[in-house]
Amino acid sequence: MFNYLRKRFTSHIRERSRRRARLVSKDGRCNIEFGNVEKARFVFLIDIWTTILDLKWRYKMTIFISAFLGSWFLFGLLWYFVAYVHKDLPEFSPSINHTPCVENINGLTSAFLFSLETQVTIGYGFRCVTEQCATAIFLLIFQSILGVIINSFMCGAILAKISRSKNRAKTITFSKNAVISKRGGKLCLLIRVANLRKSLLIGSHIYGKLLKTTITPEGETIILDQVNIEFVVDAGNENLFFISPLTIYHVIDKNSPFFHMAAETILQQDFELVVFLDGTVEATSATCQVRTSYIPEEVLWGYRFAPIVSKTKEGKYRVDFQNFSKTVAVETPHCALCLYNEKEAKAKEKGYDNPGFVLSEVCETSDTKM
Repeated sequence: MFNYLRKRFTSHIRERSRRRARLVSKDGRCNIEFGNVEKARFVFLIDIWTTILDLKWRYKMTIFISAFLGSWFLFGLLWYFVAYVHKDLPEFSPSINHTPCVENINGLTSAFLFSLETQVTIGYGFRCVTEQCATAIFLLIFQSILGVIINSFMCGAILAKISRSKNRAKTITFSKNAVISKRGGKLCLLIRVANLRKSLLIGSHIYGKLLKTTITPEGETIILDQVNIEFVVDAGNENLFFISPLTIYHVIDKNSPFFHMAAETILQQDFELVVFLDGTVEATSATCQVRTSYIPEEVLWGYRFAPIVSKTKEGKYRVDFQNFSKTVAVETPHCALCLYNEKEAKAKEKGYDNPGFVLSEVCETSDTKM
């Protein structure tokens, strides 16, 4: 038992040591850190709307509550100051004929309550502004306008946060692994993607980027160098009919960066394949982007995806997501170069027909002229 646990622990440590740093996580979040940007933080305050939208919910709700409580308390102090200057408070012992700026403000607590009632337009009717003070009338107008601005900004920010297409992207899922096998007589890298909702993504477009470290002929080392990876389905990669799970594939030809990789060497490669899916949400007409990534350990050579779409007796099409990421081993060439060499060798053995060649018959005669 001790030896078994030691082996498991050793394999776990070895796997963790081999784990590669990835730029994009499986759920689409970018693993990147910006350094030395303290001097440019004021730029985020200039674009305050985007800054608020990008904040996490706990920070957004803190700002939401603080904005309202802070404005109520600030104007409560101002109302208390107006009452204090006009000597409306009970400690000044106003006369019976004295008309206060605001009725029934007896202290800081009542001033805070009047500020709250004014800004949220509750209007209990117990406290009200009189026509005695122009300062109080101006303060009432100013607080009402500022309250509308705060309400519009904060409620709009929360509504925009809720309706962001980022949440719609969570219902688009990619297969856990990518596979490499033959498809249509060509060696292809295949990925499965599914839409978990019945509503469509309009104008969907899918593409990929291969991230790797390269060294230029001049000796410059480029980290995270990007190479375009074209993904297609049988009908192309534009305007996908994304109602059922699709298997997208990249043809590994001589122009593909996977052409010189083999089943024995792919795990020694240092790359990250990032896959993007762009589309427009049918319900809100907002654009969204879904992304995921695959490292060499997540690319299975010599496998294909198990079928998941079937037809029921009632005539409906059923998608079994239990087999969504399930793979099946198939016979696959161990490298793309071998497959192309094999095809060229077979073509040379068979030879080529000349369609322009026409067989003509020659009539031979036995008569000879002397």
